Amino acid sequence: MPRGVAKSDLPTKICARCGRPFSWRRKWTRDWEQVRYCSEACRSGRETSGAQPPRVSS
Repeated sequence: MPRGVAKSDLPTKICARCGRPFSWRRKWTRDWEQVRYCSEACRSGRETSGAQPPRVSS
């Protein structure tokens, strides 16, 4: 019998830099409300070869 919460039931947010959705991680337990970026690369603002501007929904 599996324990815990299914990954599909975890809360998600949209990254402020790349616009991709990302899920809650255990290391963000205490400060999930302040998390804005999906990764360290997005947080530091580094350009990557495949980076695209944030998607704009119309």
